[in-house]
Amino acid sequence: MLIESDGRITGLLSGGCFEHDLREHAGRVLASGAGRAIEYDTRGDDDWLFGLGAGCEGAMRILLEPLEPGSWLAASLQAAVESSRAGQVLALATVHAGSGAALGTRVWPLCTGQEIPGPLAEACERAVGQGRSCAFAWHESTALTEAWIDVFAPPPRILICGAGADVEPLMSALRALRFDVIIVDHRPAYAESARFPGALVMQGAAEALAQTVDLRGVLAAVVMSHHVVSDAAYLKVLASSNIEYVGILGPKARREKLLADLGALSAKLAPRVRGPVGLRIGAVTPEGIALAIAAELHEFAARHSARPVGRSTPELPELPELPELPELPEVRGLRELPESRELPELTGESKQ
Repeated sequence: MLIESDGRITGLLSGGCFEHDLREHAGRVLASGAGRAIEYDTRGDDDWLFGLGAGCEGAMRILLEPLEPGSWLAASLQAAVESSRAGQVLALATVHAGSGAALGTRVWPLCTGQEIPGPLAEACERAVGQGRSCAFAWHESTALTEAWIDVFAPPPRILICGAGADVEPLMSALRALRFDVIIVDHRPAYAESARFPGALVMQGAAEALAQTVDLRGVLAAVVMSHHVVSDAAYLKVLASSNIEYVGILGPKARREKLLADLGALSAKLAPRVRGPVGLRIGAVTPEGIALAIAAELHEFAARHSARPVGRSTPELPELPELPELPELPEVRGLRELPESRELPELTGESKQ
């Protein structure tokens, strides 16, 4: 969480329970230039009388650090952001108890301006290797020093094959989750970056997907071009990739037809397919379908890495299977557009 000198807050730690009080402490930290650990204990009835009245029945220790332009902390965090974007897993080691000089955040293995004590560096290496955040304590000289090691993973990278109108709400949902999104479409009129701010938008033939996009860093793919021939070509390429989640938009009959058209490749792809893609929440609108897909992708990303986005946690319990929702009644009077229809490319004469 960032608290600026004018009191503006970006991010949340407690959902609003402690932020106002932290703003007061942050002003004193900025004035002194020294970090300070703040503790909140909402366990027991006394909190209602003498505390904040949050009723959360828990305890927190929060380290407030001054962040100045050009400081070692600013340089470390900037280096951490850049390395994370490049796909590197990092550890943020926050020393929150010990001597005043030891308090602060270190970035492992990037350390710019402040050394990481040997025991803490070894603990960071173990945490990254195990993919789990943890508490760590050691004796620095004669003083007990405590740290929280937060394993910080790169954001999940999602590939969307298709750039129709229903991709826009899905893109918005995924960006709100801080996912990296790549959108590819074989139709030049659809592959427009201006429609998808924050995403990498690429245009290329469906059968050349592997040449258009580097699939090695992709966690999950969603095929939703609404063009059955192109969807089949996308799936043929994805069948030969190592992507563990391949979502297919559309009803089960369409999924089965697409898999059947793959022939022998179907056996390689079928165990990874989610179709119809998205959690079954009764969604019928583009926004609802986008929510269902984004929720399933978030759940898959959490299970894949045993941590939510950017943060590591203990392994998640298995979710119970939800009962099948009844099929929606067929809407009469609507005609389905031919799946092979494509938009023509605009030429100089047709624009006039």
